[in-house]
Amino acid sequence: MKQKQKNSIVAQNDRLPERAQQHNGGFATHEHRHPHSHGPVPLIVSGLTVTYADGTPALKNVSFTLAAGEKAALIGGNGAGKTSLFLTIAGVLKPDAGEILIGDIPVDKDHLMTIRSKVGLVFQNPDDQLFMPKIYDDIAFGPRNFGHSEEDVREKVRTVLTALEAEHLMNRSSLKLSGGEKRVCAIASVLVMNPHVLLFDEPTAFLDMKAKHRFMDILASLDQTRLVATHDPAVAAAVAERVIVLDHGTIAADGPSAEVLAAYFSAI
Repeated sequence: MKQKQKNSIVAQNDRLPERAQQHNGGFATHEHRHPHSHGPVPLIVSGLTVTYADGTPALKNVSFTLAAGEKAALIGGNGAGKTSLFLTIAGVLKPDAGEILIGDIPVDKDHLMTIRSKVGLVFQNPDDQLFMPKIYDDIAFGPRNFGHSEEDVREKVRTVLTALEAEHLMNRSSLKLSGGEKRVCAIASVLVMNPHVLLFDEPTAFLDMKAKHRFMDILASLDQTRLVATHDPAVAAAVAERVIVLDHGTIAADGPSAEVLAAYFSAI
């Protein structure tokens, strides 16, 4: 089932950003910074409209800008459009209208390979990103697809796992890992591509409280421009200074975390 599930993702997106699509004791603390990450760049979304193949609207005239290095949370009910927004930013879904820029590079068919090395998407379920016999091969998948030498691949994998304090998981199978360990390995499979922008889709789903706090330590250690989709107000408040609310494919609110979260949760 895992291989079948992964093959479906490959067909859809060629391994988001070629693996940006791409826990337990393997969580970094605030002092650990990924040593080879590119500098953050702005994420600019302008007038974005997306419709599914069956005619269902997913996003309607969505516009916002994240400054380089800005950390924002994305909240909204099921079906609000959060995952659709992420897939469009990553170049998987094609918009009907509007524009997305990663720095000064447009997300379009002419720049997909570049975008997939600059945008890292971590899925809600880490099993969607971990399918190889060993964690090493899961993390090596992206660099290998981009034609790096095996020596370079080994160095990249070791570097990212060391930065996340998870080198001990390198030769393990994801089938034998805890939920928290799987999460950090999924993050490693994205960070190994050195993205400029990071997208996390419900990153604390399936995690117990201890693993959740350790995961938030990882987020705090990253300097990329970041958008985190979550249903958890505590996570949103902890990892972002700004919150964007999606409601039925449109932006219902956008502002400082404390202010937006208070208004949003008092209204539901």
